[in-house]
Amino acid sequence: MAQYGFYVDLNACIGCKACQMACKDRAGNEPGMNWRRVLEVGGGDWQKVGQAWVPDVFAYFVPTACHHCSNPPCLPVCPTSAISKDSNGIVKIDVEQCIGCHYCEWACLWGAPVFYEEQGIVNKCDFCKDIVDAGGSPACVEACPMRAMEWGDVEELRARHPEATFQIVPLADPQDIQPNALYTANTAAGDRVGAILNQEEI
Repeated sequence: MAQYGFYVDLNACIGCKACQMACKDRAGNEPGMNWRRVLEVGGGDWQKVGQAWVPDVFAYFVPTACHHCSNPPCLPVCPTSAISKDSNGIVKIDVEQCIGCHYCEWACLWGAPVFYEEQGIVNKCDFCKDIVDAGGSPACVEACPMRAMEWGDVEELRARHPEATFQIVPLADPQDIQPNALYTANTAAGDRVGAILNQEEI
């Protein structure tokens, strides 16, 4: 049984948010309701070199959404069993069963579930399941102009990108949740730790 996942090369991502907008359009979400978000991460400072001060700064972008975890923390806390994993490992929410209790929101380390106040329900990235089941690709992957994103069986993605990892600043430690998202680290950061610069936006 396959487990679908996403891969992103952070060296290729230019932060254009085409993936975010394609996801929004496909889901029919209102402004401010994003299943996929593009985090801007940056850091560094000025360094004195001789008599001059030169910038030693870095910045990169991290597209992120539901990671369709192997052990999703959102699933067991749902009191109505509205959340399930299908045969491809896609974690989905049945909005007809959702009562908007927020438990899945609180359980997710990465803020993937989004609460719709008017409808009183929660929803999130469903891996464009209808499109994928019909033989297509997720909207976010199709929209990326830099081809920085890939999708497929996560083990095949790992084999294709052996350097890729989930341990990317600023994503929370996955612990034993096993998120199915992989990133090739941005070389500009090196070992330096940055912070999210567009916190208000996301």
